[in-house]
Amino acid sequence: MSAASHTRPTRVRAFAPGSVGNIGVGFDLLGHSIEGPRDVAVVRRIADPQVRIAAIRGDTPGADSLPLEASRNTAGQALIAMRDKLGLAHGFELELEKGIPLGSGLGGSAASCVAAVVAANALLDTPLAREALYEFALDGESVSSGSRHGDNVAPMLLGGVVMATADRMIPLSVPDWLHAVVVHPDQVLETRRARAVLADPYPLHTVVEQSAHLALFLTGLQRGDASLLRAGLVDLLVEPRRAPLIPGFAAVKAAALDRGALGASISGAGPSTFAWFESQAQAQAAAPAMRQAFADAGYDARAYVTPVAGPRAEVLDE
Repeated sequence: MSAASHTRPTRVRAFAPGSVGNIGVGFDLLGHSIEGPRDVAVVRRIADPQVRIAAIRGDTPGADSLPLEASRNTAGQALIAMRDKLGLAHGFELELEKGIPLGSGLGGSAASCVAAVVAANALLDTPLAREALYEFALDGESVSSGSRHGDNVAPMLLGGVVMATADRMIPLSVPDWLHAVVVHPDQVLETRRARAVLADPYPLHTVVEQSAHLALFLTGLQRGDASLLRAGLVDLLVEPRRAPLIPGFAAVKAAALDRGALGASISGAGPSTFAWFESQAQAQAAAPAMRQAFADAGYDARAYVTPVAGPRAEVLDE
């Protein structure tokens, strides 16, 4: 065993933030992290060459239904992928502290596996760069969603707005004045159900128009141009099909736009809804009305005001 390994900890605690997947216009491609809800993973390095889950805690809905079998759990599978790819002789024991509700559209399944791989990475004799953790997190996320898409795990790993392709994470410029409101109602919308409504083909002219919106949006980010962001943050593909699955969504979006939002859409697979604003003050002023719109539809909700350039997953001090 190397001398360096003697100085490594044997137990590490790490968090991963929630996220807004898709950002409306970038389905399975774009996402940004948010301040507020988070998952925490405690990982121990063990002699047994296996991954085991010791406990899953949390008062968020659905936490008690998560499997303890590692291969069926997003965080467990991510650690299995890490062990296999690196050929590690040792194993990991994992405890999860769920702070992001399941089926919320806030990246709950992704946050568990990102927190786990960030914690486990700190236990390695030679920790890897963040970019090298991406494939392990994708392996874990696929357990929940049934596909490998990085629009949640990438911004959690890097922070801020990230373009996530099959094999790379590309951080994007974000002006510091950009803020978001993310409202999570007491609804559950399973990712697989939300993806099922997207199965039918789209007309070519709609795809072309959506591509124009994406180009405007990305240029607006790069230039820090609010008018381009407003023109681009319009989803013609996913939102129209998923909106009927989210009671109150139309009113929440309208409340945001009425209060100056650059755009608003569904966060991830839903039911959470997000809106982007040109300042923190604007976002804070709009948040109560967005939350009230869900309440008027019969659903209590929590509203988070966050910089769009949100945090990345990090090791926590004990």
